[in-house]
Amino acid sequence: MATLMFSVMVILLLMGFPMMVPLIAGAFIGVIELFGTIDKTEFMIQQMLGGIRPSSLIAVPMFILAADIMTRGQSAGRLIDMVMAFVRHIRGGLAVSTASACALFGAVSGSTQATVVAVGTPLRPRMLKGGYKDSFIMALIVNSSDIAFLIPPSIGMIIYGVVAKASIPELFIAGIGPGLLILLMFSVYSMIYAKINDVPTEPAATWNERARAVKHALWPLGFPVLIIGGIFFGIFSPTEAAAISVAYALVLETFIFRTMKINDLYQIALSTGMVTAVVFILVGAGAAFAWVLSFAQIPQQILGAVGIDQMGQVGVLFTIAIAFFIGCMFVDPIVVILILVPIFAPVVEATGLDPILVGTLIVLQAAIGSATPPFGCDIFTAVAVFKRPYLDVIRGTPPFVAMLLSVSVLLIFFPQIALFLRDIAFNK
Repeated sequence: MATLMFSVMVILLLMGFPMMVPLIAGAFIGVIELFGTIDKTEFMIQQMLGGIRPSSLIAVPMFILAADIMTRGQSAGRLIDMVMAFVRHIRGGLAVSTASACALFGAVSGSTQATVVAVGTPLRPRMLKGGYKDSFIMALIVNSSDIAFLIPPSIGMIIYGVVAKASIPELFIAGIGPGLLILLMFSVYSMIYAKINDVPTEPAATWNERARAVKHALWPLGFPVLIIGGIFFGIFSPTEAAAISVAYALVLETFIFRTMKINDLYQIALSTGMVTAVVFILVGAGAAFAWVLSFAQIPQQILGAVGIDQMGQVGVLFTIAIAFFIGCMFVDPIVVILILVPIFAPVVEATGLDPILVGTLIVLQAAIGSATPPFGCDIFTAVAVFKRPYLDVIRGTPPFVAMLLSVSVLLIFFPQIALFLRDIAFNK
């Protein structure tokens, strides 16, 4: 049964069907194999509808809408200008500014692909002019966008929280530590790269210029303050934070910056609707597929063959990290989270692992996979945005992937990287 399901899915993927079609087809075949009749496919439909029913998922379209509004406005540009005013004069400062801008915009949008577009479009030409190699620039932008998947608001965290029934506010706070560690590593590497390649520095900004840049960025900086601060201090839930971020983005870009007209909302809402529809169809199809796997007890067979029952906590974490890293190299991270989280859930519970630590590690692997060849979604976003061949985009990625994987290893051996802020915020 499992062989037939996965064979059909692989064939459909190779034929070029979008991921939702193989998922639904796999679940459909599984139901027929389990019950021997097409009449029982109503169970699959019930599971699909149940997959998109959790109220926490309401936050997803609202964060996507807020990101769409800000990408079309001035928020990204003002954040970039502020960061560059403080670090552009140091060796590798332009690269450090780019990585920092990705982190800041990630804290505003929660989307890796939106970060590639919003930060990469204005900064790539500037870095080329500054003497950086294009392969380094594209790899830096694509991999720095991973920070957006960790620092709240993170769509990946929301999906994991819904599937694993884990606390989304705790997941949001737990992602901050690993995100900042990645930013630090990328910044150090950028400075070393600039020194080795003798990249020239830019003139230092005056304190008046810095003050002006900070003043211009104060409004966009309100996003992470509202979202992270509000959740950290228990003022509102992630769903409420999502609603506030949309309202804030609308007021900011329409009435304060005046970069968007009310008429533009139609196109923005249409774009958000299309993306949300894809995400929710994937969530529903993934829930149905995961139910079929669970009902057929396929996860138990697979994990039993791997021998995960005899592993300790560290072994389980390494197994989870490897499985998600490989899966996300080939398939959309949301789909991998939907399918694999239910498979590993019994093992995580049996070994007494903290689901927040596991979720942070899983979302980190999803972020790495989205920027890793052969099929990382952020790579194809960069190909489209930068209009460069696939091989050019991935040429500079190995050092960044190595750093990201090293953060994964550190997270396994030193879980407080993720849990320290969580424990403070929620009195654990």
